[in-house]
Amino acid sequence: MSVHVLVLDPDPAVQRLLLQNLGAAGYEAACCASAEAALLRFEERLPDLLLLEWDLAGQSGETLLRRLRAQQRTRELPAIMVSARRLEADKVLALESGADDFLSKPFGTRELLARMHALLRRRAPQPGLDAVQLAGLRLDPGTQRASAGARPIALGPLEFRLLAFLMRHPERVFTRSQLLDSVWGSHAVLDERTVDTHVGRLRAALGNQHQDHIETVRGTGYRFAAWPARPRMKWPSAA
Repeated sequence: MSVHVLVLDPDPAVQRLLLQNLGAAGYEAACCASAEAALLRFEERLPDLLLLEWDLAGQSGETLLRRLRAQQRTRELPAIMVSARRLEADKVLALESGADDFLSKPFGTRELLARMHALLRRRAPQPGLDAVQLAGLRLDPGTQRASAGARPIALGPLEFRLLAFLMRHPERVFTRSQLLDSVWGSHAVLDERTVDTHVGRLRAALGNQHQDHIETVRGTGYRFAAWPARPRMKWPSAA
């Protein structure tokens, strides 16, 4: 069964070009011109991957992504944001909004297909991995469930993979580049700031009780600390 890609772009010329190139690469592709049209299509069928333009009439691509990530049915929908915007701040905002990747226009067909292939590989299930349990946290790759004791933890696919990798290598420090290669894959073409964005999401999901396990090692990267350092208690001075 072919992979179904939904292209969300208001430019008819871009739609035709992407439909032609995606079809030639073996993908099943369809197009929408607005966020509202895409949402109506989602009610009938979810695509395997969403390729969306940032600048849309009405609801922007960035706003749409936030809406999709807030809903259970579309929370894990793979999405690549495309835009003529090139500022680093725009790329970071796209990732923080829920994009899995960001591609600046104009882009080549080979780069687009490589990024799509990389994203679909990252999102593919990984059977055969045993559950990992450490420091009160439990991850089950088979069910993609995370929990802290009896409390379930809602993690996106990338945050789940990131936490699983760090928990399988406790106390070891990894650079951002190493994490990109190990969690995202060496084929991924992403900025190292992507790691910081997803670490922030991971800490927020873990909450106050467990977020300290994800330690920042200044000048190097991150590690999972089984026994995170805590601030020393300040005892009152003797009168």
